[in-house]
Amino acid sequence: MLHRFTLAPMMDWSDHHCRYFWRLLSRQALLYTEMVTTGALIHGDRERFLHFNAEEHPVALQLGGSDPADLAQCARWAQEWGYDEVNLNCGCPSDRVQSGMFGACLMAKPKLVAQCVAAMRDACEIPVTVKHRIGIDHMESYQELVDFIGTVANGGCNVFIVHARKAWLQGLSPKENREIPPLNYPWVYQLKKDFPELTIVINGGVTNLEQCQEHLQQVDGVMLGREAYQNPWLLHQVDQTLFGMDNPAQSRDDVMAGLLPYVERQLADGAHLNHITRHILGLYQGVPGARKFRRHLSENAYRKDAGLEVLTQAHRLVQEASSRSQSSSAA
Repeated sequence: MLHRFTLAPMMDWSDHHCRYFWRLLSRQALLYTEMVTTGALIHGDRERFLHFNAEEHPVALQLGGSDPADLAQCARWAQEWGYDEVNLNCGCPSDRVQSGMFGACLMAKPKLVAQCVAAMRDACEIPVTVKHRIGIDHMESYQELVDFIGTVANGGCNVFIVHARKAWLQGLSPKENREIPPLNYPWVYQLKKDFPELTIVINGGVTNLEQCQEHLQQVDGVMLGREAYQNPWLLHQVDQTLFGMDNPAQSRDDVMAGLLPYVERQLADGAHLNHITRHILGLYQGVPGARKFRRHLSENAYRKDAGLEVLTQAHRLVQEASSRSQSSSAA
């Protein structure tokens, strides 16, 4: 059940503030960090990169790298830090990632990926998983995807998160690689039939829970990406719809009530308000006052002296708009 519904690792988006916010909407979703490179952890500010809030569990650390020894060290740290899983990125198509010899280009080197997975498994006891595409550039056949999965599974990986698009490493930007290569869900479904002993999670193009339910008829789990960020309220029904459990929030105002104490603590620790509020701009999407809510936060939360009152004022604007809308409807 751990991978039944997951929220994708998204660079510059799924940081610890975002993940705390998401957790107010779903207690059951498995959350992923932004991708962190092995070099950043080994040579950089490890505490900054590995920090997360205890409320985020279950939460997985996604790593970018291709050196088995470095990945083993980082997997060890992931376990020591308290993560529930460590994931190897074999799906990111950006030029920067390719130059570092990790991300989607690793799909061309399944034996190396298997070595990386084996080293990580030897270094930690938490699950080691892989996120990847259905192919890259020259990989045109389903058999090549099967060969990749089989080789990496022999390295000890039994959970594969499959973005159901190829990645074109030459000629398309990362944004274009999320949209232009066609989705091929049947290949991912077939993987589950060919590898019934593995956990197969599908990713790519999912925008609502109805689609999640359809995919779950074929595979073990679904990963939701940008739709969860742009329209976060859809997450509030995840626990009931996909897990048969009570939803943690009955209204958007419940989410705000849960967020305010967190914001207050973070500000007291020196955080900037806009680093938190940028993740919640879509919370009131589709309801009266949503535009005022977004505008007030966008125009005021970036100030160095911005405090909790900026968020409470934005909340008040949307509440007032909602009251006016209800009054006019009643009339």
